[in-house]
Amino acid sequence: VQLQASGGGLVQAGGSLRLSCTTSGRTFSRYASGWFRQAPGKEREFVSAISWNGDNTYYTDSVKGRFTISRDNAKNTVYLQMSSLKPEDTAVYYCAVGQFAFELRRTENIDYWGKGTLVTVSS
Repeated sequence: VQLQASGGGLVQAGGSLRLSCTTSGRTFSRYASGWFRQAPGKEREFVSAISWNGDNTYYTDSVKGRFTISRDNAKNTVYLQMSSLKPEDTAVYYCAVGQFAFELRRTENIDYWGKGTLVTVSS
């Protein structure tokens, strides 16, 4: 499974961005999907995850109420809608897939990683 993230960019604090992660693999709908981020000098951290059918979603506390994860299995794409962005959201964002959405918060449960997309939030 090859994953390609896109949609990053430079945005002012309070603004919005939508990240997309697309795969060419036919088995995308079988996987839970998620987003991680890594800020300069920090470890990669879990952001959000969604079950294979979209019924269950999970968020790290710092993005709850601001970010929304969704997926379109017909398009083999998972999205991360980010609103009310803060400078501390600045990071490279990575998409990933694994077996179970709840377990995706741990990197050891990731089956495949995509290349990252940079999000920069200016104050």
